[in-house]
Amino acid sequence: MRSIKKIHTAVSSPIADLITYRALPTNSIDHIDPFLFLNHHGYQEYPENNNGLPFGPHPHRGFETVTFILKGDLTHKDSGGFESVIKAGGVQWMTAGKGLIHAEVSSEEFKKKGGELEILQLWVNLPAKHKMTEPNYVGLQKEDIPQLSLDDGKVNLAAVSGNWENKNGAFEPLNDIQMATVNFAEGGKFSLEIPSERNIFFYVVKGKISINGEEAKMHNLVEFTNEGEKLEIEALEESILLLGHATPFKEPIVAQGPFVMNSQQEIQQAFQDYQNGVFGNWNG
Repeated sequence: MRSIKKIHTAVSSPIADLITYRALPTNSIDHIDPFLFLNHHGYQEYPENNNGLPFGPHPHRGFETVTFILKGDLTHKDSGGFESVIKAGGVQWMTAGKGLIHAEVSSEEFKKKGGELEILQLWVNLPAKHKMTEPNYVGLQKEDIPQLSLDDGKVNLAAVSGNWENKNGAFEPLNDIQMATVNFAEGGKFSLEIPSERNIFFYVVKGKISINGEEAKMHNLVEFTNEGEKLEIEALEESILLLGHATPFKEPIVAQGPFVMNSQQEIQQAFQDYQNGVFGNWNG
C-alpha cells in the first residue's frame, strides 16, 4: 500500500465574485513535482445576466494548464488562434510552452442565462527541454473523453490522459502525465497500483473517500510518500476525485506570476519577451 504523508486542506481564495479554493500551493505544501497549482472554482450558481468568469487575456510560459469543466462552460481564446467553448464534462489541455496570451471566460449564453458553475484548473510543469516548445491547445467535450464504468457501475472514470484499465486517455501530452476524473456512488470501490517512483496527485472535489484506510473529504489534497504502490479507494458517500500521477522532473522550479521556468534569469526574459510582443498579438 502507498503510504500517506499528509492530508492538506485547500484554502479559500475568492477571485472577484468567484468562489475559489486553492489546493496547491498553500502554506502547508508548495508542489507535487510536476504538479504545480490547483484552483477549484465553485460550486456556485450564477444568476441571469451575469459577468461570467473574470479571466481576461493574460500570458503564460513554461508549463501546461489542464482545465476540467464540471458544471457550466468555458470559452477559450488565445494568441495562437485557438478558440473553443467547452461544456460540462469536457477538458481543455493547453501547452503554454514558449509563450502565449489566452483568456478563459464564460460563453455569451452562460452570461445571459446563468446556471451552475464548477471548474478545476491544474498547472503541470514542463521539463527544461520542453519549456520553449511551440504552444498548443486542445479542447474536448465530454463525449470525446473515454469513460470507464467500474465496480458494477458505482465508479465512472473519465480517462483524460495516460492509460487507465487498458484504455488510453483522450489527450496525448508531451510528457507521461496520467490524469482522470473519477465519479463514485456511495460505496463505490476502485483500486490501482502506481509505481513507487511516480508522484501522485489526489484531490477530493466532492464527498468523502477512504484512501488506504484514511479518510479524506471535499477540498482535501492527499500527499503520498514514494513507498508502496497500491491505492485502495472507497467512497463513503457520493464523491468526485481528481486523480493523476507522473514521474517527477527533479529540476529547479522558479515561478513568478504567470511564468514557470528553471531560473530567475529565464523569468526576467519571459517578462521582457511578453512586453516586447514575442507572445503574439491579442485580438480579443
